[in-house]
Amino acid sequence: MKRLQQYRNIGIMAHVDAGKTTVTERMLYYTGFIHRLGNVDDGNTVMDSDPQEEKRGITISSAAITTYWKYLDDTYQINIIDTPGHVDFAAEVERSLRVLDGAVAVFCAKSGVQPQSETVWRQANRYNIPRIVLINKMDRQGAQFMRVVNEIKQKLHANVVPVQMPIGAEDAFSGIIDLIEMKALLWNSDDGKNYEVATIPAHLLAEAEQHRNHLLEELSLTNEALFDQFTTDAATITVESIYEALRAATISRQLVPVVCGAAYKNKGVQPLLNAVVQYLPSPVDIPAVTGIDPFNEEPVTVQTDRDAAFAGLAFKIITNDYTGRLALVRVYSGTLNQGDALVNGRTGKKVRVSRLLRIMSDKYETVEQIGAGDIGALVGLKDVRTGDTLSDPEHPVLLENIHFPEPMIGYSIEAKTGKESGKLSEALSSLLEEDPTLVVETDKETGQTILKGMGELHLEVVLEKLATEYEVAVNKGKPQIAYKEIFTQPVLHKEVFKKQNGGSGSFAEIHFELSTREQDAPGLEFINEIKGGAIPKEFIASVNKGFETAMQTGALAGYPVNSMRVRLFDGAIHEKDSSAQDFEQVAGMGFKAAAVKAVPRLLEPVMLVEVSTPDEYTGAITGDLNRRRGIIRGIEMKDNVQCIKAEVPLSELFGYIMTLRSLSSGRAGASITFHNYQMVPGNITVT
Repeated sequence: MKRLQQYRNIGIMAHVDAGKTTVTERMLYYTGFIHRLGNVDDGNTVMDSDPQEEKRGITISSAAITTYWKYLDDTYQINIIDTPGHVDFAAEVERSLRVLDGAVAVFCAKSGVQPQSETVWRQANRYNIPRIVLINKMDRQGAQFMRVVNEIKQKLHANVVPVQMPIGAEDAFSGIIDLIEMKALLWNSDDGKNYEVATIPAHLLAEAEQHRNHLLEELSLTNEALFDQFTTDAATITVESIYEALRAATISRQLVPVVCGAAYKNKGVQPLLNAVVQYLPSPVDIPAVTGIDPFNEEPVTVQTDRDAAFAGLAFKIITNDYTGRLALVRVYSGTLNQGDALVNGRTGKKVRVSRLLRIMSDKYETVEQIGAGDIGALVGLKDVRTGDTLSDPEHPVLLENIHFPEPMIGYSIEAKTGKESGKLSEALSSLLEEDPTLVVETDKETGQTILKGMGELHLEVVLEKLATEYEVAVNKGKPQIAYKEIFTQPVLHKEVFKKQNGGSGSFAEIHFELSTREQDAPGLEFINEIKGGAIPKEFIASVNKGFETAMQTGALAGYPVNSMRVRLFDGAIHEKDSSAQDFEQVAGMGFKAAAVKAVPRLLEPVMLVEVSTPDEYTGAITGDLNRRRGIIRGIEMKDNVQCIKAEVPLSELFGYIMTLRSLSSGRAGASITFHNYQMVPGNITVT
């Protein structure tokens, strides 16, 4: 059995089209997992095995795979998750980062930091993920290594430090300079398997020494022993001590090593694999995970130890034709064997594992056990959802769940024939299990089924899945935006609920202030200022619950209230007739009455649109964005291309990509990411 120090759980993350899947494909090729190079453009990659991924040339669903890489005298197991780059599938990145130990952030050497680059970087920050940066596509026209390094520093506020520099760029890119060992690596074969180790070209030596000195300078600020050597006699610093200090600085997130390459041209991938092993953490290098005992809510610390009690997090559910329903699980402690019983921390129910599988993208390999630090697939688990904690029944634990963004838009859908209505319900149920960002609701007024998702592409992919995989033909209505409501004035209100039926009656009275939270923070802030037991403690929770439920349906147009503060300061009870249910009901009644007086307004989702276009189309594109109620935030020239940044309401962006292609003769491209919610102008009518 491998030592835990020889495991790496990593994600590949980037903006769409930065080359993530190609990088992953090359990693699999050089580790010997595959023996033929696949390309995204040819639709024959291992990681993008979904027919829609092959068709669209993008990653839609995060794919996991296990491979092995020999470094020095040890063989390392690398569990790789290739994540989507398109904003509509950001939840796939979210759930992957939740269970990973490290990440490779891929940037295009020409395009640099793009909107989704920023999104995935922030997601990695939220989960404290150590990472290394790969500046890919060094062979592309306009590639500039140091410009991208500086962009990452400025835009992402990351302390990135090159550990490699390129030899040439664009068509002249031929290899890299290793700044730690001060040697050149030159690729001289089409498949990239063979490369030559040579001395650094004379015309690059001074620049390489300058970069190496900068590396040592930054590294010495993180390591006291290295600082002493650097300030007294830098020549005595050994390669081994640099590797050791840089690994520690990467894991502690003080530094981010930067490497470079051209994955499509098969250059720079083997040193990237070495960097994964050298700098990214093993499962024992990450802090212990904390959770609670689901039965008594006492804190529980979960250590990475194969001899401890089992604890794992289900981060993805897959329905597979061959194996049935699979739960992909990251194991944090203990060892799991086939046939073991586990407890689901969310439901409190026991489940039994019938089979254990190792994930090989769309293929699976049966294994006898999986242990702490590993990722595997469990077969036979019913009623297990994304984010559920599975643990030893004798040592139950509930780990922090995975949080997903709310869906932005929806379509009303119905089966084309009445016969297929039942089939549609089953298909939607299966899709909801697999994709936690999908929401299915029933419109209270029309009775229509509303399918909500993260964006147009997301829903387009889901509808295509319904047609091809589930063979259900669907009619869809016009898009519906996920508006929200907000209060613009605070309101003091008294509400009394009184009912007498001859026997025991109902009574509840509350006095409260209704307003928005500070800085419009989302959710409900409930403040209990009841003095002297005017309302008993056991009823306070019911008042809270009543307001929490009521804010899901606003007073203006029935949309959820985005931000709400309730200050409960007085009330009254009846000695015999008051109950918890009465106080829950009076809160709902009070909300409806007070919300109208609080002058509610609508909020709409606003997107950050970044357009890259040849200069001659700038006027037409900015004019179109203005017509869409867009606010231009900046225009800058970047490699002979104008980059336009604008904030545009989501409701104005349906069909935008087609319009953009028309305005620019197909030469402009756009990236659209969620920015924030803003108040709908008073002159705009929402339908």
